[in-house]
Amino acid sequence: MRKFAPVLLAFLVACSNAGATGGPLEATGPMPELSGKTVQGGQLSPSDYDGKVVVVNLWASWCAPCRREQPMLQSTYERVQDQGVVFIGIDNRDDPAAARAHLEEFGVTYPSVPDPDGKLAYEFEFWGIPATAVAGRDGKLIYRKVGEISQAELNEMLRGAGIDV
Repeated sequence: MRKFAPVLLAFLVACSNAGATGGPLEATGPMPELSGKTVQGGQLSPSDYDGKVVVVNLWASWCAPCRREQPMLQSTYERVQDQGVVFIGIDNRDDPAAARAHLEEFGVTYPSVPDPDGKLAYEFEFWGIPATAVAGRDGKLIYRKVGEISQAELNEMLRGAGIDV
């Protein structure tokens, strides 16, 4: 049981307090690098998002708040991608087949990278799931939000990065 306590604690915090963390907070520092094989089977490299506004969303197929926000994230991505905005998902501690099924179910067209051990979530200082961060074109973090994100909050974060929403 002791071995599974951190995972159980993370699950309980994520699912019980998903919307209770407040609005987006200003963030500072460079965005951690995201690269490698994607859940969808492609490749992601820093050159794919260099010089662009980046929205990073931490999710898992087993997370109910993640499932609720997924359609809004996809529709927002479709609306703003022509303005130099890239969305990248981080699939946190998930079964690979379940993750692929989640992306297919919701028609997600932006890349997601697997995070089987939670290392990427830690690098982004995401202490719950779901979580969302926005980095500016200079590669520096601007905002971070832990918990389910609303359309109004995401729009606020994008406007702060200079995107017309």
